[in-house]
Amino acid sequence: MTVLGLGNMGASLAHTFINQGYDTVVWNRNIEKCKPLIQAGAATVETLDGAVAASKNIVICLLNNFAVDEVLGQLTGSVAGKVFINLTSGTPAQARVFAEWAESHNASYIDGKILADPPDVGTPKAQFMFSGKSDVFISQEHILKKLGTITYYGEEYGAAAVEFLAQVTIGYEFLIGFLHTLQLVHQEGVDLTAFAQRVAGTLQGYGPLLSLMVSEIQLGTYKPDLGPLQVQAAMFDDLINHRKSKNVETLRMQEIKNLMDRRIADGHGAQGFSSLFELIGKQ
Repeated sequence: MTVLGLGNMGASLAHTFINQGYDTVVWNRNIEKCKPLIQAGAATVETLDGAVAASKNIVICLLNNFAVDEVLGQLTGSVAGKVFINLTSGTPAQARVFAEWAESHNASYIDGKILADPPDVGTPKAQFMFSGKSDVFISQEHILKKLGTITYYGEEYGAAAVEFLAQVTIGYEFLIGFLHTLQLVHQEGVDLTAFAQRVAGTLQGYGPLLSLMVSEIQLGTYKPDLGPLQVQAAMFDDLINHRKSKNVETLRMQEIKNLMDRRIADGHGAQGFSSLFELIGKQ
């Protein structure tokens, strides 16, 4: 097993392989980062070509896929028969490009994404997403399971990246909204700790709502999930004006109001919030 890239995550991957008894070769541009892994039992090869030649399985975990592209472009030796497992964050398009590169060099490629902090690697808490040719994934599955809880998203090379980026985006969309709302209630003198606990309780009820919205989108019926849009829109002036009164950003609330107004103007005021799906991507 060769691990290319020894940042916090790459080092955790390498330590996990070592702890699981795999002969592990490590490589990093900064040789100093190899020393703790060598002390833990890894071997190191100074050259990139040598590190890739040392193992059949090549795990890549770099800062981003631009760095991966640069590293792969520096390879001069044969990579035929190698299995490249790229665990670097990146887009579906980049995953497809790397898969084409691997196939053009008679190598195999699995795209992987990580939802975990480095200390959790090697435990069930670490979530790993994979996509690529099923026979290649199956051949590597016993190794990948050592890293954490794994999910296979299919043969389309970009599928794991689609899931990863979507999951991360939802998290950030929620968290930035949470921070804006915290600022709002903070200025109103609300206890933030108690408020956060109440929000956590409210979030538990969103699972059924998400399923309902997806069902309405697939059916195209758009029943009033949160009430009719015309009723919801009437409340948004209050939401926006409250934020303005405390100098809290209103961009997201205004975007929602604009979408509601467009949908209502098109004669769909009796439909639910899920019907805004029809306008997303058409702005």
